[in-house]
Amino acid sequence: MSEMETFFKRANLLLDRLESRLDDHNNNGLDIDPNQYRCWRYSSDSKHLEPVKHASGIELEDLKCIDRQKQLLIDNTRQFIHGFPANHALLWGPKGTGKSSLVKALLNRYHPEGLRLIEIQRDDLGRLPAICDSLYDRKGRYLLFCDDLSFETNDPGYKAIKVILDGSINPLPENTLVYATSNRRHLMPEHMQDNLNSGLVGEELHLSEGVEEKLSLSERFGLWVSFHPFNQDQYLELVQYWLNRLMQKDVILDDSVRLASLKWALQHGSRSGRSALLFCRDWAGRAGLARS
Repeated sequence: MSEMETFFKRANLLLDRLESRLDDHNNNGLDIDPNQYRCWRYSSDSKHLEPVKHASGIELEDLKCIDRQKQLLIDNTRQFIHGFPANHALLWGPKGTGKSSLVKALLNRYHPEGLRLIEIQRDDLGRLPAICDSLYDRKGRYLLFCDDLSFETNDPGYKAIKVILDGSINPLPENTLVYATSNRRHLMPEHMQDNLNSGLVGEELHLSEGVEEKLSLSERFGLWVSFHPFNQDQYLELVQYWLNRLMQKDVILDDSVRLASLKWALQHGSRSGRSALLFCRDWAGRAGLARS
């Protein structure tokens, strides 16, 4: 290859890179290719939607003891991906009960049918309007996923998501839904003073402005899905499932395993699905090392 050919080849590569950067600048870094990836994460550092190249492999079949919650989200998600009316969903309850795992499992089940996911952190909720603008007329059906969502009093992110759900002059794109998880049902701290300021007017109960404000956000989610702590039998069922999966055989849940798993839950303060999985990783890892 001559020096001139080498020069033009390098020049073309440089122009391609420059063109890509200019495209990112013009679309505010929010352009996505739904055919190449199934999910993205908004980065507050780069101000871009960055593709998640190695997404969680959790499947719906891995989520035990939450059949009611699974069916509610499956039905709502299927309505959405098939173009029928569907609701924004708030999944609330204690940590480790499968809320975020369920959303990830839905993506893995339905991404062949066009479902895509964009994860955005609470501190970046102010970028939601720009992200939504980039999704108009875009192929695919998009879940805006806000994990572990909660707000403190006067938190600016609270206003941002409240407006985007229902209240902006620009409605959400038809191909977009918001799924959020939270440990709080109403997403904001509840203070005794808020209830004390409520009162009776005639025979009607009038809630205080503080209570009304807290309710006004969560009620914009048309679907509330509650998760609850697992009882002992459910916890042990999860232990049995994950030990079988991780050790790739049918494991006998004898007294030693049961006692160790219950002790683990007690030490970690939770009989949750997450606690069961972490115990099983520890148990299976120790067993594998002992056999090696």
